[in-house]
This record gives sequence, structure tokens and C-alpha cells, in this order.
Amino acid sequence: MTLRAVLLHPVLWTAVVLGALSALWLALGAPIQLVTQIAIYALYGAGVNLLIGYTGLVPFGASVFFGCTSYAAAYFILGLGGNEIGALGLSMVFAAVLGLGIGAVILRRKGLYFSLLTLACSQIAFEIAFKWTSVTGGENGIQGVPRPLMESPLTFHVFVVATVVGVMWLLWRLAHAPFGRVLQAVRDNDVRAASLGYDVYRVRLVGFTLCAVVVGYAGALLTFLLQGVYANNLGWQHAGDSLLMTVLGGVHHFLGPLWGAITFIVLENRLSAITENWWLIFAPLLIAFALVSPEGIQGLVQRLFRCERWTLTRNTIPPRPGLIVPYSSALQALDPRKPILETRGLNKSFGSLVTARSIDFTVYPNTLHTIIGPNGAGKTTFFNMLTGVLPPTAGQVLFEGADVTHLPLHARARLGMGRSFQILSIFPHLTVFENVRVAVQAQRRGARGLFVDAHSLDAINARAWSLLDAVGLADKAAARSADLPHGAKRLLEIAVTLSIDSKLLLLDEPLAGLAEADRVVVADLIKRLSRSHAVLLIEHDIDRVLAISDRISVLHQGRIVADGPPLEVAAHPEVIAAYLGAAKDGERAAPPAVERQAHAAAPILLEARGMVAGYNGSSVLAGIDLVVHEGEAVALLGRNGVGKTTTLRALTGSLPLAAGELKLKGEALTGLRPYEINRRGISLVPEGRRLFPNLTVVENLQLAARPGGISLDEVFELFPRLKTRQAARAENLSGGERQMVAIARALVMPSRLILLDEPFEGLAPAVVNEVMEALVKLRGKVAMVIVEHHTETVLPIVDRAYVLVNGQVAFAGDAGRLEADHALQARLLGVVQGEDLIAAAS
Repeated sequence: MTLRAVLLHPVLWTAVVLGALSALWLALGAPIQLVTQIAIYALYGAGVNLLIGYTGLVPFGASVFFGCTSYAAAYFILGLGGNEIGALGLSMVFAAVLGLGIGAVILRRKGLYFSLLTLACSQIAFEIAFKWTSVTGGENGIQGVPRPLMESPLTFHVFVVATVVGVMWLLWRLAHAPFGRVLQAVRDNDVRAASLGYDVYRVRLVGFTLCAVVVGYAGALLTFLLQGVYANNLGWQHAGDSLLMTVLGGVHHFLGPLWGAITFIVLENRLSAITENWWLIFAPLLIAFALVSPEGIQGLVQRLFRCERWTLTRNTIPPRPGLIVPYSSALQALDPRKPILETRGLNKSFGSLVTARSIDFTVYPNTLHTIIGPNGAGKTTFFNMLTGVLPPTAGQVLFEGADVTHLPLHARARLGMGRSFQILSIFPHLTVFENVRVAVQAQRRGARGLFVDAHSLDAINARAWSLLDAVGLADKAAARSADLPHGAKRLLEIAVTLSIDSKLLLLDEPLAGLAEADRVVVADLIKRLSRSHAVLLIEHDIDRVLAISDRISVLHQGRIVADGPPLEVAAHPEVIAAYLGAAKDGERAAPPAVERQAHAAAPILLEARGMVAGYNGSSVLAGIDLVVHEGEAVALLGRNGVGKTTTLRALTGSLPLAAGELKLKGEALTGLRPYEINRRGISLVPEGRRLFPNLTVVENLQLAARPGGISLDEVFELFPRLKTRQAARAENLSGGERQMVAIARALVMPSRLILLDEPFEGLAPAVVNEVMEALVKLRGKVAMVIVEHHTETVLPIVDRAYVLVNGQVAFAGDAGRLEADHALQARLLGVVQGEDLIAAAS
């Protein structure tokens, strides 16, 4: 550790701050007990922040551990004798047992239910303590608790500060230990953590118990500070004190509870000396502060003074090795004659909706087996039954001959079933390196320690670097995953799936959202993996599927309609009709001709000049000029990471411009909020659709509708399929139907300009045709900017195209010219054409 790292270590600053406060209080001749109380409550808040910040659980009633352990400490020293050190030790054991018992029950719920259950437990404890007078002393509490070893307030103060700093050091080590990293992964994405083999319930239970121990120790210290214990710490009036301190100081910062405790206790002490109704003064101050700085005191100071960012963990990764060992499967070769996965009569229904009908299915080792089918065929539901996310209504799932039908997701992962998800599933607030490292750790039992530094485990680190290098993300290892472009996130998810050394890889549309060059790389990687693994793939890229698959099964309306070698399946008439959506004569309608010149001559609608924008101080857009005419369709193209989605975010105002100007019909938009820009006529159809899952199709549209937008009848004319699904909830729609609703939602607002981010992502060819035909009908009526990685799909239907390279416009001009110039496409976009595509994927 460098000298700078030592000097900026948050635990050192905890000691310095508490030491400085102690010196100041002694110099002023003030009672040192107030600083002792600050130290105790800082530890109380830190224990609560272990749940909130690291685990994602919000306890409204952590006071149940604080108050109950306070009573336990008094009982131990009064009933058993001895001294305060022994009583503190027994109190921590009591807190651990109490936390384990309560957690085993209430952790079966999460979110608001969990929070309310903790509050209910605290209130029950308060009622018992307040009314069981013969045992607890009732409202008078238990007084006269001795402190034989530390009778002097100063001696006890030194002990408290020393142990508080020590526990804070242990919490910092825990946060960076393998177990602490798992807590953060569960916080970010519990389903993904379970898919790697982590038992999320047990992980949370251990974290909850550790919180109980830390909070309980703080409560026991308060007993010896007051030399008594009272029921008021358990009541609902004080149940939220620690939560308030943590939020006030900064819930996403390790030192937040310290600053919150200092502020809360000092203000309480001073304001209560002025008036009994001190909350009438304190509460408005708290509200004002929350509005000014949601990140708390720590965040405000860092923002104002641009000082070192003390977040919940250090922002470093292990050093990159000079030579990264190439990735190779850690598995022994499987017997190719024995099936690794079988399903027998698998059925799934949601009420009257049947999504799987008596599916008999077999996967063999060293085989790339692909499942294809139109949107809504039940492919992802089938994957969810195979991996334990959804229970089947009937039938069996066998893995290596063993019945795993009723095993949970994490147990199947430990057996060797690894999966990716149709909708990206990573740990967004962890670094790219940590995403992979925590996945590698999942299968290594000795790597889940509580206090060893996770980044000191050389074998795990080396494996993580190998996986990142295999998918081309080694150079982005230190980046926060949420800041990656979509294609890089997809590559990261594949690396995470590979990390657990699965025998069977279940990949749900791993090529969705990737640029062409990346698609070739990933397809080649999947093909290579199938030589040492069994690979079960869901994918809509039919050309690539035919090129790389060993076997293909076609799922349609919940049943297997074809199964066999790729060429045989491709020629199957039922497959052509069901999957490709061909007409009975086998012909597919071509898109209408584009009246490009007329649209280019229309008045300018949107004008962006010199746009500069980025994230966390780094620039992604480096002076982009963009013009869109009324009724014009424009494609925004480029490799992953060049700034396409960033451009859309800048145009909608969700990402502020660092420089440049933005105008709509001559009206300046720069500096306006996203909703203000939307009200002026710019709407975004986001990647991932982002519908309200519990609302129906009609309710999603009615929520967005405003005067001037198209009517529901016009929506159903544009998308006939939605008329038959108008009463269905969004969560039960297929990917194509969701995309239709997302586009329709932008039209009912109303909109002058629609920004579409990857509108064809993850859609079957038949559904792509439906969406494309709708966009062609809209051309000339509403302006569109379409971000799409399939250039061959979007160029025929747009008027002009922009190509971004490294955050700058490298091409701006007629879409027909770019469509015809394959060499220019290859140079700017990394596109592989024709036979070269098949050869590269083989």
C-alpha cells in the first residue's frame, strides 16, 4: 500500500476525526461522554450501512438489535458478575443468535416488506421492555450497571474509540473480502448472483447477522456509557435514528455514518438546549439538505471541493499481469455419447396461457445446439424452466441423468449449468473486473473468506484476466459496468457466464446488440466453446445460427416443430412458415422505395452543433454536428462504444452537454430537462423498451397519451397485432410486441422526432418485418433517428446516415451511397459481407 493510500484510508480518518473531537472537547472542558456517544452511534450507523450500502436491504428497525443487546449487556454483568469486557463478548454472541433467528424469518421477504418486518420486530421488543416491569424495569429501565474496569469516563471513552475504529477496520476489510464482494453482487443483481451458484438467501442471512453483531455491540457500549438501559431506544420514535444518520452522512460512502452521527448528535444536543421542540428546527434543515445533496454530507463535500472520493469500496483493481494466460476450459472432456441435459414431457402454463407443451428434448456434450423460433414461442420460458428460474407445471428436467426439476437456480449452477439472460444481467455498480472475478470465485469454496482481501487471490485474479481478455474487455477492466456501451455489456455477460466453469452453457441471445465485428468474434468464441462444453443457444440471427450450429430445434407455440441438422431444419416448410414468417408462396415483401431527395429538402427540424458529452469527466462525444429534417429518417451507425446511445441521451437531455448547442425548429434546447425536451416533441424509444410490466398494453399507451398524438385506433392500424393483445400485461408480451408498444407510446405523446435505440434487437425476422413496415409508414409523417447495428436492415429504409468513429462524425450523407459501398462500411463499421461472414463464423 502506498503512502498516499495510507493517508487517505477511511479508517485512519475515522481515528483522526474521533481523536480530534476528543481533543477539542477536553480542551473546552466539556463532558467527554458526548464524543463517546458520537463514536457509538457512528458504529451503529456503520452496522446499518452494511445492510443498506453493501447488501441493498433497508432496515427500518435495526434498533431491535441495538436495544435488545443493551438489555443483554446489563443482564450479563448484573446476573453473571465479571466485568464489562466479558459482558460485551457475551452480548455479541447474543446479538448474533438474535440476528440469525430474526433474519431466518424476515429475509424470506425483501423490499418494503422486509423493512416493515424489521420495524415490527423492534416495536414488539419495545412493548415487552416497556411493560414487563418485573424483568426490564419498565419505563424506569435498569439502572446502576457497573463498569468495574473503566470507572473513569475518559478511560471508557478511549476504549470505545479504539474498539469503534477497530470494528470499522474490520468492516472495511469485510467489504473488500470475497464475502463482502458477494454481498455487493447480491445487492446489484440477486438473480444473476444465484445463476452463478450463490445461495442468495444464505448470503443475506450472514450479512444480516453480521449487521446484528455490529449494531448489538454498539448497543452494549451505550449501556456501559449510560450505566443503565432504557426501553426508548426500541420504540418507533428512535427506530430510524441510525438510518437517518446514515442517509444524512451519505449512504453510498463508508464514512457517511460518521458524519451523520456527528451532525445528528451535536445538533440534537444544542437544539434541545434551546427548545423541547427541537425537531421543528432540525427537520426543515434535514429536508433542505436532502434536496441540495441526496448523496449526503460526504457527497456534498466531495462535489464542492473535488476531494478524494471515499465510496463504499476503494476504486482499484489488481494490477494487470504482463502476460495474460489464454482462456481455456477448466473441465474434463465429457462423454459425447451420454446426454448431459434431457427434458421429458415438460409443460408450463400461466393460467390459460400455455407456453410449453410436452417438450421432449436432449442436449449432448461437445455440441452447439440452437433453439430458434418466432417471438413469443416460449424460448426464454423454456430456458427459465431448465435453469430453475420458473418451476414447470408438469414434466422432468434431467441433468447428467439426475432429476433436477425441483432444484433452485443456485443449486443447478453448482452442478454445472451456467446461463446468460435475454435482457442483460450483470452487476452494474461493480467494475468490469469485479463482475468476472466474483463469478470465478463462486465455484471456489476456499475463496469466500470474511476478511482476506479478494484482490490478493492470485489464481482467481489470473482466471478473471484470462476471461476478460478472451472477450476483449481486458482494457476496460477498471470501468464501472453500468458505463459500458451495450455491446461491451453483452460481452461482459458472456465472460461472467463462462466464469463458473459450466459443463452446459445456456446462452439466451448472446449476439443481441453487438456490432458486426463483435458478432463474428463472439460467434467464433461460442463455436470454440462447444468443443469442450455442451452449448444450448437461443438466437435470432438465422444466418449465423445455420453457419455455426451442430443441431437446431425449432420451438413454435410452445412445442418442438422440428429438430435436426441445420440444413435439414432450414428447409422444413413448417419452420419457414413459423419462424421466417414467409407467405404461403414463399415470397417476402420488400420494403417500399425511399423518397430520399424530398425528405432532404424539407425544413430543418433538429440541429445539433459541436455536441460534447461524456461520463465522470471523460468525453464520449467530441464535437458532433447532426441535422434532421422534418419527416426525415436518419440512421446513426457505428461500432460499439463510439457514442451512439450517448448521442441519443444528449438529444433527450438525460445527459447534459459539456459544450455545443441543440435546437428544435430554431428553439434552443440546451439546458432543458428531459421532460421539457419531451414536451417539445422529442421522444425516445429506449433500448430494452422499458414498459410498465404490470400495466396492460392500453394502460401503457394511455399513460403516455397527450393531445395531438395518434389515437388507439391508429395505433392498432399501424400494429394490428397489438389490437389482439391490448388487454395483456406488458410482462406477458413477447419481445416484438413490447417493441411495438414502445414505438406506439412515442407516437401517442405526440412527437415531431422519435429516437429509436436498437429497435430490431432480439426480434425474429418475421417481427422485424412488421416493425420495419410500420417505420416505413411513418417515414415522412414524423422524423426518426434510428440507432441500429444491423446496417443491412436499416439503410434501405432511411434517407440519410451518420457514422460515428471515436465520438466524431466520420460519415454523413445519403444512405443509398453507404448501402452500396461495402468497402466504406467495412472501414467505418467493421462489417463482414456475404461469404466472408459465413467463413468467419465457421
